[in-house]
Amino acid sequence: MSPSGASARGGGRGGGRGRRLEEWDPEDVRFWETRGKRIARRNLALSIASEHIGFSVWSMWSVLVLFMSPRIGLPFTPGEKFLLVVTPTLVGAVLRIPYSHAVTRFGGRDWTVFATAVLLVPACGAAYFVQRPGTPLWVFLLIGALGGTGGGNFASSMTNITAFFPQRHQGWALGLNAGGGNIGVAVVQILGLLVIATAGDTHPSYVAAFYLPLIVTVSLLAALRMDNLPRPDRPAKGAWGEAVRCAHTWWISLLYIGTFGSFIGYGFAFGLVLQTQFGSTALEAASYTFLGPLLGSLARPLGGRLADRWGGGRVTAWTFVAMAAGTGGLLLASARGSFALFVGGFTVLFVLTGIGNGSTYKMIPAVFAERAGREVTDGRDALDAFARARRLSGAVIGIAGAVGALGGVAVNLAFRAAYGSEGGSGAPAFVAFLCFYALCVAVTWAVYLRTPRASGGAVGDPAPRRSGVSRV
Repeated sequence: MSPSGASARGGGRGGGRGRRLEEWDPEDVRFWETRGKRIARRNLALSIASEHIGFSVWSMWSVLVLFMSPRIGLPFTPGEKFLLVVTPTLVGAVLRIPYSHAVTRFGGRDWTVFATAVLLVPACGAAYFVQRPGTPLWVFLLIGALGGTGGGNFASSMTNITAFFPQRHQGWALGLNAGGGNIGVAVVQILGLLVIATAGDTHPSYVAAFYLPLIVTVSLLAALRMDNLPRPDRPAKGAWGEAVRCAHTWWISLLYIGTFGSFIGYGFAFGLVLQTQFGSTALEAASYTFLGPLLGSLARPLGGRLADRWGGGRVTAWTFVAMAAGTGGLLLASARGSFALFVGGFTVLFVLTGIGNGSTYKMIPAVFAERAGREVTDGRDALDAFARARRLSGAVIGIAGAVGALGGVAVNLAFRAAYGSEGGSGAPAFVAFLCFYALCVAVTWAVYLRTPRASGGAVGDPAPRRSGVSRV
């Protein structure tokens, strides 16, 4: 069908209340250049805004715990504070699979509106209770769990944007989408710093209240300007089962634990680590915690770009080598008690996790596109093969996103165990992280780099341009 047949129309009841594209062929070069690129970029911009707020609400407790002290009637121990940052991380990880599936069921636009608007609940709860002295820990754990809904936004957003862009541009698009979301971790920490610097460390409710009008605004913009893609074929339901049975799903999920799990785990815990290991005040901790997540978020699109050029497998492997070396630097800084070296080493690790996030996610569509290419060579219909690859990519993105976020839970539990006793050190946690990064290097080399593929390169290598049409 001619690309000119692709158009947006008001769908459903209410005349114009819904926007659904009748046809979407991003792999068709002519369609992409004449119409598709403009529509995809508009949806990408609003997807970034929604995901950004989701990450901010999700990671808000990494800032709020810095305020909690006897001065405001919330005398929680370091172990209880680490539990408060673990809770939203865990819930956000668990929600990523249903959130990813919800996009294909309800549509990217409709689900983005809901997933953004529902963040009003944890934001309002945090703004109200965090200023009430004597509030029990279980109340904050419940609000933190509700804040985990912001972590689910990542999976639905990434699944949606994957389908909007052609495979040859997905590294850049996914990196930009995820990076814009990830930067929400840094922004909420900068906001916490500004509140502490201007109003003092006894007004944590200002941090949560800041996001209330933003949530409403982005929800309305998503409703007015985003689009739903054509409904996928019924067999798409089987993509999740097929993805679960695919070995690549679990290899990539393991790698994503090392990249995104490290990013979100370090982002949530860094301020508490500085307070616990170096006795930093809330202002001192907030002054440094935002820098790493900021640079790591900005590095994520770079990781996607590098993967587009050099191949996701190669970039991911070298990133893990560098992360292992950086973790060794943290062990050295801990042994010497060097605050400057410790902060510098953590900042480098954040940048590396951002690069690794982008390159690892690039591997997902590349792996399945390469497999589709081999199926076409063996005689399978090209449209069917590449449509199936897209469905599998969306499912694997949801699974890998969920498993990767569980890595953030593991990071925070490791820190909680390491610093649990009086005078505890982070060294045992860093040794565990170093060993895991070494494992990731070995897996990337053995699965994606060691064996040449039928296409003549490693899995995750840049994909050639394809002039055919792929339907969603």
